[in-house]
Formats: sequence, structure tokens, C-alpha cells
Amino acid sequence: MDWYLAVLKNYAGFSGRARRKEYWMFALISFVISLVLSIIGGLIGTDFLSYIYTVAILVPALAVGVRRLHDTGRSGWWLLIALVPLVGAIVLIVFLASEGKPETNQYGVNPKLAPQGI
Repeated sequence: MDWYLAVLKNYAGFSGRARRKEYWMFALISFVISLVLSIIGGLIGTDFLSYIYTVAILVPALAVGVRRLHDTGRSGWWLLIALVPLVGAIVLIVFLASEGKPETNQYGVNPKLAPQGI
């Protein structure tokens, strides 16, 4: 949960780098929250809660995705490859799951070496 909250605290931080753990823990917790809200919405007969949550986490989700791509040495614009049907999503998942560059790159120092406070 600390990783999820750390992403929310850095709400619109598109600069820097994000570790794999930060990205994937955010994705997992967001998925679980969305699933729970969908079930609750199904029980009460509305999807309003899911829509509100999706809009609320859109910017932090994009920001952590961009920072994750920065960690692999790629530009955040690579997120747009997901718009290519089927192949784009697979390529993006491979990029997001790849090991980050161990050395300092143009986007900052290796987040594994930087103090996290988590």
C-alpha cells in the first residue's frame, strides 16, 4: 500500500524514474480497487463509482507509466504504442516489465540506489 500511496503523492510527477516494484504494485492495487468498486457498483446497479475512480487515477497512472519507461531508458511517448492493436500492448508490457538501467541516465539516478523513504 505504501507504493500505491507514494504514486498518489507524486500525482503528476512525469519526470524522474520509477522502479518496477513501484509501477507493478500501483497497478495491482489499482486493479483490486477497481474490481471491488465494480462489484459494489453491480450490486447497487450503477458504475458511477468505477468511473469516478478511473478518472481520479488517470493522471497518476500515466505519470508512473512514464517514469517506469524512463527507468528503462525510453521516452514516455512509448506509452502511445499501446494504441497499436494487440502488438502494441504486448510490447508495452515487455517494456514495463524490463529491468531498469543500472546507471544514471538522462532521466535521473537509478531509483534502486536513491533513498526512497518507504
